[in-house]
Amino acid sequence: MGEWTEFDAGHSAPNDGWYMEVGDNDHIMGINDPRKIYLRKGEKFPGPSNHRRKWKRVKK
Repeated sequence: MGEWTEFDAGHSAPNDGWYMEVGDNDHIMGINDPRKIYLRKGEKFPGPSNHRRKWKRVKK
């Protein structure tokens, strides 16, 4: 079935790791100074700095 790649505020982190904000058209223009957080498995995601953004796991 697969694992989610983007998460909203209040979702639980599936794994330990660093997560970064992503948003609309970020592959075109990018996000200036995106917020990054470290979460352990099961911790809840905080609200992003913009209502149109989500959280995505950062690969090593």
